[in-house]
Amino acid sequence: MKIDDIELEFLGHSGFLISCNEGKKIAIDPYNVSENVPKVDLILITHSHYDHCSIKDIEKLSKQGTTIIIPADAQSKITKIKNIEMQLIEIGDEIKFNGFKIEAVSAYNVDKKFHPKSEEWLGYVVKLNNVVLYHSGDTDKIPEMEKLTGYGKHGNFFVALLPVSGTYVMDSDEAAEVANILSPDLAIPMHYGAGVAGTLADAEKFIKLCNDLNVKAQILEKI
Repeated sequence: MKIDDIELEFLGHSGFLISCNEGKKIAIDPYNVSENVPKVDLILITHSHYDHCSIKDIEKLSKQGTTIIIPADAQSKITKIKNIEMQLIEIGDEIKFNGFKIEAVSAYNVDKKFHPKSEEWLGYVVKLNNVVLYHSGDTDKIPEMEKLTGYGKHGNFFVALLPVSGTYVMDSDEAAEVANILSPDLAIPMHYGAGVAGTLADAEKFIKLCNDLNVKAQILEKI
């Protein structure tokens, strides 16, 4: 999917590939990615769970000098990988990378035990020119999301990538509520179809619920 200066592609589960016109590539939470996914310059990891911090997939997408941005609890896993640069990030931090601005935001469960707030795991807001991508990470609907509602204003094209599987994260109904609050230009479902939790039916339900709320939503095919 082409959006202004970037191309957004779905890697499956909660993984995405962001490419800019200058050729720089960013992967977020790659997991069981296909063989035709290219090497990347930067990898963003939301938290240490195996389906988000997958050593096999990080190694597959890394090249000499690839930078991995991670929360502190994933550090011990990443140190096993050679020829990469590692940078820790915390909620509220913002880094710059080849024209991209990347901000770490909160992600946690409200009434589940899988992603406690105390772990300080992450979502990411990725900004390039007039495009803003919000990858929520593994989360429920949380109060901090209300701070993100301004991203769709001031001429930005705002994309929200939201989990829909339920069980470990919000389900389709809650994700549609979040989409309605954020009012993005486009909402895209994630966290389904990889055998961890969630199915294509969950994503399709999310699309229908968003349409009922007059929120544009779209399923991306896995590359």
